[in-house]
Formats: sequence, C-alpha cells, structure tokens
Amino acid sequence: MKCIPHIYAIILQINQRIYVAINIVAQNKKARHDYEILEKFEAGIVLAGAEVKALRAKRANLADAFCRFIQGELHIMNAHIAHLETTNRHYVPDTRTPRKLLLHKKQLEKLYVKVHKDGYTIVPLMIYFNERNFAKVSIAIAKGKQNHDKRADMKAKTLDREARSAMKNRSYE
Repeated sequence: MKCIPHIYAIILQINQRIYVAINIVAQNKKARHDYEILEKFEAGIVLAGAEVKALRAKRANLADAFCRFIQGELHIMNAHIAHLETTNRHYVPDTRTPRKLLLHKKQLEKLYVKVHKDGYTIVPLMIYFNERNFAKVSIAIAKGKQNHDKRADMKAKTLDREARSAMKNRSYE
C-alpha cells in the first residue's frame, strides 16, 4: 500500500468488516469520553459539492453533533462543515444544517428501536473518506456515562499509560 503524506491511513473495523486506507476528516473525541459505545455503523451522508470540497480540506467539526430521526429518516444535526472561500460566493449553505444519513432499511429500524424503546443515543464518531473516496460517517449506538464511570476510565487509561512507559524504560540486564 502506497502512503500519501497528507492522507492518514488506518485500519477500521465496523461490525466484522475491515476497511483499509481511509482519510479521516473529523473525529468526535467528546463522544468517546461522554458515552459508552455499544455498536458501530457506517453511513453515507448527503452533501452538496461545495461541502465535499470543504470536507477534503478538513473543514469540519463534530464536537456538538448528534443524530435524530426526522420523518423516519436519520439526520446528523449540529455538525459544522465550513464554507470554503474558493467556492461560489452566491451559494453559501448553512454550516450547521441537518444532513441526511444513508443506511439500509433494516439498520434504520434497528437504530429506531434502540433509541425509542431502549433509550440509547446515536452519536457520530467520525467523518471520513473510504477507500472508494466516498464521504462516510461512522455512527454508534451509545449509552451515557455517569461521572464515576468517566473517572474510572481516566484512571484505567493513566495506569495503562504508566505501565507501558515503565515497560519501555525498563533496562534489560
């Protein structure tokens, strides 16, 4: 696999499928901190041409984004995709407009049941371009964490980081 300097290539596993060489545009690190991720999905996103150009320039932010059902369709709300200066000046779309997510009908039904009957939340984790160069959104069914859960996770991460550091600095004599 050739590496292009401006593309971040990672291996992503979503529901037993492995995707290679994706270009990550934006990540929602706050979602991983505030929620316990239960199941992940990959969804297409409906965009205008100027918005695709902005995504390629990495002009997106998912910090306060969430997903909601509107008339039986899943939409990503409050995701900020900035307007580029090089695109048409007369066409300036709203940067935080709801954008439709494209999923299979069975996946939509499963998400709808989880949200409305089980009380879970759907959060976007990241926007990326897949190996076929289509804009995709990684979404997840999530359950909110309590403060003590967040503290326990932070403590476990700190202990793990310290253990790795100790193993790395350990001298073999």
